[in-house]
Amino acid sequence: MHEPILSPRLAAAAGMVRKGGEICDVGTDHALLPCRLYLDGERKLTAADINEGPLLSAKQTVMHYIGKEDAVRLVLSDGLEKIDYADDVIIAGMGGELIARIVLGCRFLSRDTHFILQPMTKAEILRKELYKNGFYIEKELTARENDRNYVIMSVYYDGESREITDAFAYSGKVTDKEYLSLVCRKLRHAGECCSSSDTAKSEKLCNTAQEIENIITTL
Repeated sequence: MHEPILSPRLAAAAGMVRKGGEICDVGTDHALLPCRLYLDGERKLTAADINEGPLLSAKQTVMHYIGKEDAVRLVLSDGLEKIDYADDVIIAGMGGELIARIVLGCRFLSRDTHFILQPMTKAEILRKELYKNGFYIEKELTARENDRNYVIMSVYYDGESREITDAFAYSGKVTDKEYLSLVCRKLRHAGECCSSSDTAKSEKLCNTAQEIENIITTL
């Protein structure tokens, strides 16, 4: 029986999962990630999705790669609404604003609750919401897929609300110079585009880009 091959961003997310705990993959789609984790030795796995279609696909994936229907628990759930507990929660392939909504709606938060998050867009909004609501980013990695760099972050809850700078909101704890340089270029472009209509916003964006460029020189 052949084994599931994860995309670079999902492989990076899988690498951040702590061993031996209860793991929940939110928005699981075809459940490739839980199947990969099962074959790597994890046994307490839940795959959740808001739609029945992906869960049917997930069931087929589990049977195809593992051959045991109960190897991964499948749950129809809007985010974490129907999930009672997990040590590690994986949320990958969604926009940053939606990920923030799901994380902030978690009902079983404790200091040991970890989240592995992979936003497709709006990572800066996700970072701001996390820090404002008592979460702390432990580390961030990037993965290149389809000619695009994605960020994957490991986050835990400690209950302490923090304000972060715009530069940190856009760069986080990423040390990938290519990723950060691209962020700078986008910020400068956005600043230039609004330079005639909103001088203050333009200056703020360009200053943020300069702060990130300063960070790059220290890496």
